Amino acid sequence: MDEKYDIIVLGTGLKECILSGMLSVSGKKVLHMDRNKYYGGKSASLTPLEQAFEHFGKKLSNPESYGKGRDWNVDLIPKFLMANGQLVKLLIHTGVTRYLEFKSCEGSYVYKDGKIYKVPATEKEALTTSLMGMFEKRRFRKFLQFVQTFDEKDPSTWEGLQPNFPVTEVFKKFSLDANTQDFTGHAIALYRDDNYGSCSCSDLVARCRLYSDSLARYGKSPYLYPLYGLGELPQGFARLSAIYGGTYMLDKNGEIVFEDGKVVGVKSGDETAKCDMVVCDPSYAEDKVSKVGKVIRAICIMKHPIANTSDSLSCQIIIPQHQVNRKSDIYICCVSYAHMVASKGFFMAIVSTNVETSNPEAELKVGLDLCNPIEEKFVWIDDLYKPTDNGAESKVFITESYDATTHFETTCDDVISTFQRITGEPFDFSQVKHTELNPDCE
Repeated sequence: MDEKYDIIVLGTGLKECILSGMLSVSGKKVLHMDRNKYYGGKSASLTPLEQAFEHFGKKLSNPESYGKGRDWNVDLIPKFLMANGQLVKLLIHTGVTRYLEFKSCEGSYVYKDGKIYKVPATEKEALTTSLMGMFEKRRFRKFLQFVQTFDEKDPSTWEGLQPNFPVTEVFKKFSLDANTQDFTGHAIALYRDDNYGSCSCSDLVARCRLYSDSLARYGKSPYLYPLYGLGELPQGFARLSAIYGGTYMLDKNGEIVFEDGKVVGVKSGDETAKCDMVVCDPSYAEDKVSKVGKVIRAICIMKHPIANTSDSLSCQIIIPQHQVNRKSDIYICCVSYAHMVASKGFFMAIVSTNVETSNPEAELKVGLDLCNPIEEKFVWIDDLYKPTDNGAESKVFITESYDATTHFETTCDDVISTFQRITGEPFDFSQVKHTELNPDCE
């Protein structure tokens, strides 16, 4: 380890692997290390099924009842990809798509008054949904038409609004009722709580358009999921980095070495690798992060699809905070044997949310009730950390913890932000080629 590297990346979580791949492609000499013997860190996939039970301190007493253990890939933090979102663009840009296969998620749902409804995101769905009354459907349809025609550079498309007007003014303009605002803000625009009212008209439009454009791309929902689970993603970016000269070392503890407050290398055992900067997850730089909350997650193994989802083999359900008197949303992500993550006939749902009380598991009750009956359940709580150091002086660039959302948009926001802090320049998505992933949409 006497070599000098441009960048040393610590941790093989998805964010770190994406950054490693992006930086390698851009010509940086990268060394990537992880204290674990496997890829993925907190975003790993556990296989066989026995490993998942062991990870959560449980004993698999009747393995034969779950089919072949090797058929299971249990994602610790499953999230869907928006078909037209940032992660898909990064996958295409870096060429990692050659290592992966995807399948469309079959449905996107929202919770209202104790029931779940398909999220209407097109004009046709707006007119046929049972989520709204007849007159509200027409108002919502006009809002969707506005979203599709709005152009920041063309005032004739603004319909009396301004790009910087708050979301509350947009909803008022189209006379959308509280229920419509609720599912639009949380299940289409994917805001994480009710504080989005002051966000701009432009931001709302961009978020709604991302949803509808993603839906239009492959059909049933705006979401995709990789076959064999999300563990394929960090490994795909790791292979990419290796192709461009990146070096990988697993099962290596890495201790960041500083001189005069600036990073000079990483020490592992008796060896020290020199570098100009370090990229890492919060666990490698605990003195440079602050705890900002907690997330509780429950993985539920089931023998059935979630009720009232048209027997979908996969779906996302968002429970807006207002519906259950909370400060943040509850998310459900359901995948199945169709995605090569479970034995034939089995489903896996993860229910997640921000911890708000001293009884976190009770906070998931609404979501868990939707998943019943449950064969097995793994529940755990993760602390959420954000960097207190932007890396400008120390040259240590730290990613944030994974939040409770079941989509990758916030994950990619952090990756792009970190990339900009490292390089001093924003990532140029206009350079991304627009090719299709051709997922199995059957």
